[in-house]
Amino acid sequence: MLVNSDSLLSMASKEGYAVPAYNINNLEWARFILEACQEDKSPVILAVTEKSISYFGGTKVIYNMVKGLVDELSITIPVVLHLDHGSSVEICKKAIDSGFTSVMMDASRKSMQDNVSDTNEVISYAANKNVSVEAEIGVLNEEEGESLENDSVTPEDAKEFVLQTGVSSLAPSVGNKHGIYKDEPKLDFELLGLICKSVKIPLVLHGASGLNDNMIKTAIFCGVAKININTDLQIVWADAVRRFLDYNKKEYDPRVIIASGEQAIKKMVHYKNNLFGSKNRAV
Repeated sequence: MLVNSDSLLSMASKEGYAVPAYNINNLEWARFILEACQEDKSPVILAVTEKSISYFGGTKVIYNMVKGLVDELSITIPVVLHLDHGSSVEICKKAIDSGFTSVMMDASRKSMQDNVSDTNEVISYAANKNVSVEAEIGVLNEEEGESLENDSVTPEDAKEFVLQTGVSSLAPSVGNKHGIYKDEPKLDFELLGLICKSVKIPLVLHGASGLNDNMIKTAIFCGVAKININTDLQIVWADAVRRFLDYNKKEYDPRVIIASGEQAIKKMVHYKNNLFGSKNRAV
């Protein structure tokens, strides 16, 4: 069933685990993830970026695909369809109108005032549509893991932002980066804990692919209730498909090629669900 993330993240915060947010890159990935999470009885957030929206063919296509999979596969766990890193108020509204149950308004590269303004506009639009709204403060580099001038955030910034917006969940920059980490990840867990105490709402960890298990567990202890995973899935899927094609050089059926990475994705999803503590939370 499709739900928003409010109650899921609130429960995760109270009970000390994190809800996984897996980026879906095609129909097969969405099915693999749903089936694995159904088996684990884990709530799940299916996240979609704007690049993926273009790839799929639009927000309505994605909604209909996910809704169809949930119905046809008899999925009974809570499923959130989430817009990841919405760069504008317009794309957030479009996702909401198409049936997404959660959106992220990411105006973190703008001034704090503009970030507050854009986030509030999305919150106002989502208010009577039963849609959760996530926001980000501080800046996470998209690909290379390099520091940016405005990537820092303080507990005071976070508290003021939440007071001015009433956002459902918050993704702070605490040294986490998107994509593949070039160097050893260095997350500021002390800062993360202070932010959690300041805002008293569920925190979100982006850039979690590549973090070791102890870092993940510490982040959850410090108040993270939603963890985003994409790169880890991309890597294991690509490795599995490459191995398959190495031994099946004459294979040309795209269905067979894509499906050759199914078990690799499911294995990673099972592992992350167990690590995050979300397994058996949807019983």
